[in-house]
Amino acid sequence: MPESSLAADLLTWFDRHGRHDLPWQRDATPYRVWVSEVMLQQTRVEKVVAYFQRFMHGLPELADLAAADLDRVLALWSGLGYYARARHLHRAAELVMQRHAGVVPADLAALQALPGIGRSTAGAILSLGCGRPYPILDGNVKRVFARVFAVEGWPGRSAVQRTLWGHAEAQLARRRPGDYNQALMDLGASVCSRRKPDCPACPLKARCQACQDGEPEAYPAPAPRVRMPLKSAQVLLIRDARGRVLLQRRPPAGVWGGLWSLPEAPADADPAPWALENLGLETQFEWAWASFRHTFSHYHYDMRPVVLRLLEPGGGGLRESADWAWRTPHAPPNLGIPAPVSRLLHGLGRHNPGADRNDPNGAVRKTE
Repeated sequence: MPESSLAADLLTWFDRHGRHDLPWQRDATPYRVWVSEVMLQQTRVEKVVAYFQRFMHGLPELADLAAADLDRVLALWSGLGYYARARHLHRAAELVMQRHAGVVPADLAALQALPGIGRSTAGAILSLGCGRPYPILDGNVKRVFARVFAVEGWPGRSAVQRTLWGHAEAQLARRRPGDYNQALMDLGASVCSRRKPDCPACPLKARCQACQDGEPEAYPAPAPRVRMPLKSAQVLLIRDARGRVLLQRRPPAGVWGGLWSLPEAPADADPAPWALENLGLETQFEWAWASFRHTFSHYHYDMRPVVLRLLEPGGGGLRESADWAWRTPHAPPNLGIPAPVSRLLHGLGRHNPGADRNDPNGAVRKTE
């Protein structure tokens, strides 16, 4: 199949039906494209738009991002999830200032040497931000090529991924590469969807092997099913006499790395004695909300929020430091806080019919 034929069909479709007014398409600098591409990893466009606009308002230039405190970056990212993306983006911006005089490198290898930038993200930055002909292979594009060429197997397998990259390279448009790559992403998002693709509206239907075979949803093959493990804990909302809640910074790596969360006690622990033994704080149980479930990429996490009242004035023996802070829940601080924790802070003090204000072990389990 000639490269120009597929590219021409896609570009014609894109001019009529593609997305042309996304925030990062306006003044599409390499920095803006870079931030948008990182945000779009594993996140839908509809959710990213508001976060991108907020991020750009707070950190409009790469130098602003590099100079910002990590807490500021994570605060702007809070609620978007997959926080390692924000940490890598911040570190990569610092490296661009140090190694490339503050200019996003227009070189594939140099981009891939930065934290959080793989081959597809680098290709998107170079094509959409610099107009250079480099292929991309995000989830939507994998699905398009898997169906057009009837590529069997799960794209997460290295052999399948190599095959898909081969098609991406062979079909790459030299003319308008940014629009071409955007067209591939738009087609996968709006027409060649995972479920019930709109094949009659697809500009590639005549050349799509999966469509011709009448089974487009057979491609790409799904990921192998893996049983998600379950973890559980009590999250402690410890309030002092001023109504402030104790927050704890999580370790820099791992789940919610670098964000501010709540102290966590084992699911079977008595919360007040645990707080005294592990935090040095004398507290009294007030009430517990119903447990709820938050799902990470690799496991389910059941959290049981427990509200404790601090009995010692002035924060007891635990003072503010780099890893501990007392904050008013209804005045969110300029800190990165995970979405489930943020919801708990905002809901603190509201009536909750699932709460048992007498028995710390009596809350009814509820998942969401």
